[in-house]
Amino acid sequence: MSTLVAEVQTVAAPVTGLRTRADVARLKVTLPRVVRSEWFKFASLRSSWITIAVALAVVIGFGALAAAVASGDVQPAQGGGPADGALGVDPTSLSLAGVGLAQIILGILGVLAVSGEYSSGMIRATLAAVPRRIPVLSAKAIVIGAVSLVVAVPGALAAFFVGQAIFGADANASLSDDGVTQAVLGTGVYLAAIALLGLALGALLRHAAGAIGTLFTLLLLAPNLLPIVLPDSWATTIVPYLPSNAGAAFTSVVPADGLLSAGAGAAVLAGWIVVLLAAAAVLLKRRDA
Repeated sequence: MSTLVAEVQTVAAPVTGLRTRADVARLKVTLPRVVRSEWFKFASLRSSWITIAVALAVVIGFGALAAAVASGDVQPAQGGGPADGALGVDPTSLSLAGVGLAQIILGILGVLAVSGEYSSGMIRATLAAVPRRIPVLSAKAIVIGAVSLVVAVPGALAAFFVGQAIFGADANASLSDDGVTQAVLGTGVYLAAIALLGLALGALLRHAAGAIGTLFTLLLLAPNLLPIVLPDSWATTIVPYLPSNAGAAFTSVVPADGLLSAGAGAAVLAGWIVVLLAAAAVLLKRRDA
């Protein structure tokens, strides 16, 4: 971290004695340079890589465990489609059973990318180096989104192939089956989106516990509690638009009744991220001006 602090302090230092345009350009704050700085911050923390490793282990390991437990209950597919077994789910969903927990882990990764700087005081140096503020949030979103996507898509594919190998040739699904490729790749995109959702909540609340609690509520509590406490007419209108249910619309081979279409679900999830990041950007400019 000492190298990182030195770099930030150098960028934040008063620009004096510059004689040429090249000198000015060399110290100019640009988005690519801010992205590079944010990448150094992320990569220099051992906790970042531990969190990613845990998320991968959960996605692949829990999927393999679910496939092993249910392999005797999943019957061969009829007509070449994905198999539906006695458990009422298909092999693709079983092999991706770890996503429910992995989404919380990657969401926490996004939260800590912002809240960690506020708790340590590092945010002061960051905002001193980048006075315009918005490039800081943009760079964090680029880094967290890119890293999560690069990790989550291969992780989802690995979980799928491991799960199908456990099921065996008579009961497994194939990427060529209807909806399977969309579900597997969509799962990777969904996990990256949740990391960005966590980043937005962390930037809004600036407190790790509060942001993680809000994330947990949005992803796990609200989808299960709202159908119970709300009237049916309200629940059918609101619940499909929650982030996790919007994601389920394009991460399931056969989406459950009442969910949005795959395209609408992706648009709703993107809308959550855009709105929360926009709100975070406004507050960042107002609170830290």
